[in-house]
Amino acid sequence: MNFLDSGRAFTDNRIRAAPCEQGLSVALSSPLPSLAKRNLMHDDDEPVGRVLGRRQALILLGAAGATLAAAGSATASTTTSTPEVCTLDCVVKPEQMEGPYFVDERLNRSDIRSEPSTGQLVPGTPLVINFTIQQVRQQQCTALSGAMIDLWQCDAFGLYSDIPSQGSRGRRFLRGYQNTDQAGTARFTTILPGWYTGRTLHIHVKIRTIGTNGRPYEFTSQLYFTPEFGAAYLRTDPYRRKGPADTTNSRDSIYRNGGSQMLLRPQQSGTGYTADFAIGLDLSNTQVGRPD
Repeated sequence: MNFLDSGRAFTDNRIRAAPCEQGLSVALSSPLPSLAKRNLMHDDDEPVGRVLGRRQALILLGAAGATLAAAGSATASTTTSTPEVCTLDCVVKPEQMEGPYFVDERLNRSDIRSEPSTGQLVPGTPLVINFTIQQVRQQQCTALSGAMIDLWQCDAFGLYSDIPSQGSRGRRFLRGYQNTDQAGTARFTTILPGWYTGRTLHIHVKIRTIGTNGRPYEFTSQLYFTPEFGAAYLRTDPYRRKGPADTTNSRDSIYRNGGSQMLLRPQQSGTGYTADFAIGLDLSNTQVGRPD
């Protein structure tokens, strides 16, 4: 069953993240203001779910014979007690879904670079992201099909689509979703993002699926870039018109909550870049935000 077929209704509570352990966050609930009063940019930045720290990921995947690369490395490889091997960039725990807190355009498309009303592509260096989503259960990884992956971001100059305060109401560039296939994969074509005041370079990602208890689950986070890679591409067109970003990873409060495990490692491909990112989901914990 994919997420769109689940036909479930959701309550309207905000999920806020508070520090727990190094590299972790624990979710707390509080009432959401009305839709008219929401600050969409702020809500976009709210994490839902948490990235497991190295120790917790090892416990979940099976410590016997397991190896897990340090946070921020290209991939994390874990060998289970079976001959199968999990190759993951991060292991996460979704929260019971109580959103969404973003502009849910329901644009089913792989290439999110265009403005649907005109077909015009936004300027920027192409970036292809190949996602692999796996469910981690009983110290094994299995492909998770039918998971709904949303991707959205600002353009090369730091502007988001469909944000009235930015003058982009009704426009839908750099937004889209796909459902994972039988192998748990989905591919997006986008651009390297620009920047805006107070935030490091990032791309938003939301994964919606069904937990082992049959209820909707969501993981919302952000994908980041190394400071060296970001600084280099910001010196190229069209990004250099705005200059270097005013906030780096180390100064970004959201990045400091597990962001090092959400780093993309783009490789040059023609005139653009491509990056692979594998996420392991633990869908078994039905208590929202509780540490292991």
